[in-house]
Amino acid sequence: MTMAGAALAGCTFTPAYAPGGPAAALQGAVRVDSPDTKDGFDLVERLEERLGRPSNPRFNLSYQIRTDRVGVGVTPENAITRYHLRGRIDWQLSDMDGNRLTEGVAQSFTAWSATGSTVSGLSAEEDAAYRLMRILADQIVTRLVASVGSLR
Repeated sequence: MTMAGAALAGCTFTPAYAPGGPAAALQGAVRVDSPDTKDGFDLVERLEERLGRPSNPRFNLSYQIRTDRVGVGVTPENAITRYHLRGRIDWQLSDMDGNRLTEGVAQSFTAWSATGSTVSGLSAEEDAAYRLMRILADQIVTRLVASVGSLR
């Protein structure tokens, strides 16, 4: 056995997503509040991709999404050429009796370039919003996996 193999053999590290790993307790166990906006649908879609659809929910995840669009690239003629879409999600994980187990904030931003075409500009903005919700969902899942040991 190599030195690396010998070191790993004595290690108690278990990959989070390995069978029986800590993240397994979350798979199919988190019911996310129903979405009521496009951003909400994109967020829930990604959360369910990562955590699985709730087959036997033990936890409820509630959230509040806030986004704002900021022009960051401006020409000498005062035309905006680039936008940032900033997002923040305040979230709470509760047990099925409503007892709060953990909570947090996910924040990030995405950007897109403004173009002369209305259609391509709208498409770029929608894509930025979709990417932002995926980033924020991944942050939430990372925090949940990190705290899963204290949820049991």
